[in-house]
Amino acid sequence: MTTSTALETAVDLVKAPLLYKGKVRELYDLGEHYLIVVTDRISAFDYVLKPAVPHKGEVLNQLSRFWFDLTKELQPNHVVHTDVERLGDLVTEPDRLRDRIMVTRKAERIDIECVVRGYLTGGGWRQYEQTGEVNGHQLPEGLRKNAKLEEPIFTPAAKNDVGHDEDIPIARMKELVGAELTEELAERSVKLYAFARDYCDKRGILLADTKFEFGLLDGQVILIDEVFTPDSSRFWAKENYALDIEIDSMDKEPVRTYLAGSGWDKNSEPAPLPDDVVTATSERYRDIWRRLTEQR
Repeated sequence: MTTSTALETAVDLVKAPLLYKGKVRELYDLGEHYLIVVTDRISAFDYVLKPAVPHKGEVLNQLSRFWFDLTKELQPNHVVHTDVERLGDLVTEPDRLRDRIMVTRKAERIDIECVVRGYLTGGGWRQYEQTGEVNGHQLPEGLRKNAKLEEPIFTPAAKNDVGHDEDIPIARMKELVGAELTEELAERSVKLYAFARDYCDKRGILLADTKFEFGLLDGQVILIDEVFTPDSSRFWAKENYALDIEIDSMDKEPVRTYLAGSGWDKNSEPAPLPDDVVTATSERYRDIWRRLTEQR
């Protein structure tokens, strides 16, 4: 990790058109390619919070780079390079963007969030409690919260640029993108999840669930956006695993815990996060980086 100063935005650092500004990522047009800059902004309950969390963007970008490289033989992806020096005069302060950038190929995004669940938790558990199903998958009776599923299940969501993504059954996904593409994305997603699950298991981490985004480039399905980061995946330390509880996930849990006990109404701009919450959250992101990559 290169700096301790949080990066709120890169708009003054990049000499290229800004195409999209998400909660964390910014997308710039380089002509033949896209430039993704991962900032330190942090969001919860659909609000971008202040202040930004130092090192968060570096961890997210470097973890994605790590996983994209590790899985490239299993699944082609959109990465061209992550070397800020190769951008030359397109960036004004390369040191501030080091470890935060990814130059990618321009794929046509498939508007489906490809979610794979290996454990019955979060939104999947809430569905199961009400219906005994998760996105149309009928599950055995009597399962408990956080139970490991016999086999991982593919539970897609329709992407919405405004508001929350919508959980949908596979039958609905087939109506949206076609049966052949649905089956291909489901197969690719489950294979990727299984690969990462086994990798994490050897490092004392349980990969409870994760989500992928795919795109089409010259008729080929490629993996895009981010992959196996604390923002796209639910990581549990093995030593914390238990049934019937809220397991402390290895991500921005200090922020969620603080907000839940702060009296914030979730309908107005939240007050700035306390320094100790920011520090604890930054350390969480660096800890998952160290445990997964065995690098500092």
